[in-house]
Parts: sequence; C-alpha cells; structure tokens
Amino acid sequence: MMQISDKGVALIKQFEGLRLTAYQDTIGKWTIGYGWTRPVDGKPIRAGMTIKEDTAERLLRTGLVGYESDVSKLVKVKLTQGQFDALVSFAYNLGPLPLSTSTLLKKLNAGDYRGAADEFPRWNKAGGQMLAGLTRRREAERALFLDGA
Repeated sequence: MMQISDKGVALIKQFEGLRLTAYQDTIGKWTIGYGWTRPVDGKPIRAGMTIKEDTAERLLRTGLVGYESDVSKLVKVKLTQGQFDALVSFAYNLGPLPLSTSTLLKKLNAGDYRGAADEFPRWNKAGGQMLAGLTRRREAERALFLDGA
C-alpha cells in the first residue's frame, strides 16, 4: 500500500494549521491540532481542551493511515506519489465519503487523470460558502496531483 510522502504531509499541515487549543471550524465543528475532529485519546473535543504539539503530530499520523487505506481501496488505477498525496490530503480535509461518491473519483478510475485533476477546484465550499482557504488548498492539491503526471 502507498503511503503519503513528506511533501503531502507538509501540504496538509500548511492548510490545516496547528492549533493546540480547541476551536470551532467554519461549520461549527470542534477541532484541534492539525484539523483533527475525532476524539482525542477517547475524549471528545470541547471548549478549553488543549494538547501538546507531539499529540497533534500523533493524531495526524494516526489519521493519515486510515485515509491512505481509504484512497488505496477507492482508486482502481495506478497513481504517482503526487496523485496519491493530493488524494490523501483531499480525504483528510473532507472525509472519505465525499471522495467515494465524487466525479473526481469516477473520472480517475476511468483513466481520465486530467479530468480528475480539474475536479479539485469544485470542492472549495464549507456550509455552502466558498472559502478562499479551500480554494487555495484545492489548487495546491491539483498542482500536486498534476506534478510529474
């Protein structure tokens, strides 16, 4: 099974940012670390929760294993490292379900790599609002996907 590269991890960290105190994201979901929304060592994220940087790193790395597996299961065609990294970043941000039902995945599995790349920018909304940060992230993922393709 493929694994995300350091370049892919760096992209995720750049766009998620590191927050050691819990906050509510743009759609009101409690979040901590590098965009982590699931329980931390069995405890739900809530106001006032804090973690250390090494915990944020551990959560990110633990989460990535699941997203690497999701991407590996969903994609039926050969991927370059950049394509894999871009898809893992996409899944980390949105979850595996949106990827699994996306036109992006349908085009990719049909061998239409360029068409799949052109789907990334469409995923730039949260709560129905277009967000500049998501627009930049999708462009960065698209560029990584096309890198060396």
